[in-house]
Amino acid sequence: MRYELIIYWSKEDNAFLVEVPELPGCMADGASYEEAVANAQQVIAEWIETARSLIRPIPEPKGKLAYA
Repeated sequence: MRYELIIYWSKEDNAFLVEVPELPGCMADGASYEEAVANAQQVIAEWIETARSLIRPIPEPKGKLAYA
């Protein structure tokens, strides 16, 4: 899966948080960077599975945006 991941440390949550901006509401967390990314991959798969079961469109990964 090649969706963009935004990963940052949350001092408040004491965890790494991951947002997947191309998939609305798709987020994950983890105690380590690696765990957060692994959890995000699982959540992405579940998001896509749910969208398919509800016959909703699944956005194509756009990749990294470049700014001039």
